[in-house]
This record gives sequence, structure tokens and C-alpha cells, in this order.
Amino acid sequence: MFYSLYVINGSQLMQWTGASGVLAAVRAQGGVFVFGRPVPIWAVVLIEFAFAYMLEVLLGSPFSFRLACRQMAPQETKPFVFELLIISDTVLIMCPAMSFIAAWLYYPYMTGFSVWTLFANWLKLVCFNFPFALLSQIFFIQPVVRRLFGLCMKLKKPAAAPAQQAV
Repeated sequence: MFYSLYVINGSQLMQWTGASGVLAAVRAQGGVFVFGRPVPIWAVVLIEFAFAYMLEVLLGSPFSFRLACRQMAPQETKPFVFELLIISDTVLIMCPAMSFIAAWLYYPYMTGFSVWTLFANWLKLVCFNFPFALLSQIFFIQPVVRRLFGLCMKLKKPAAAPAQQAV
């Protein structure tokens, strides 16, 4: 959402409001326009989070794993390579889906509605978001999540198993 606001729509927002920065433009227009109405930025974050979570649980995770299993056998592939494939497939599914939701939510309804404009906005968002999403997932987000998960597992040591007696 923030990437779309700044990179894709930032100059347009500043031009419409005459503000010198994107946040100033959002403040000047009374928030981020969702369905043609200004909504506070914190509400937009909650809306985007709800959509992203639902899509990830319902589509992203299940289908990316199935798609990765079709491309390579998990038993015969190194875990790192298979995990990388799952990450890539998740981005392949989630990026177009979330870009469509963003194009639909942030469509400039003040100028009227056109399916072709919605399609063009969606395609623009996918072209901008896909490389950023893929690279950030592979090189930043997943390593940080793996590291934090590993630290949490080290802190939570399993209870010692009772010693087995030889018979």
C-alpha cells in the first residue's frame, strides 16, 4: 500500500493537491481515497492487512505449495530450493491478486469508471509491485522471518526426554 502510494501515485497526489510531499498530499486531501472517499491512513492499513491475510490463507499458501509440488518433487529437492520455489510461487499468486484489490480500492472514481482504466491501473501495479515483492521476499523478509523463528525456537528449549533403560 505504501509502495503504491509513494512510487506509483505519489507524483499524481502531489500534483492534485499542490503539496510538496506524498504524506502532505494525503493529509491535504483528508486521507487516502478508497472507493472515492477519503479514509484515514491507519484504516487503509487495516483494510489492506485484512485483504492480504484472507488472500494468503485462502489462496496464497495452499496454491503456492501445490504449484511448487507440481514443479519439483519435495523429497528429491534440496529444502532451500524448494522453499525458494514456494516463496516465488506465493509472490506469483499474491502480487496480481493484491494489485487487483489495490487497483479496485484506489481507483480514481471521481473521474468516472472504466473497466479499461481499471485494467490499466492493475497492470501498472503488477509491473511495479512484482519485482519489488519478489526481491524483498527472497532477500529480506524470508531471511528475517527465518532468523526470528530460529531465535524463538532456541529460547524455547524442549524438555529433556527420560532416559531409556537397556533391557
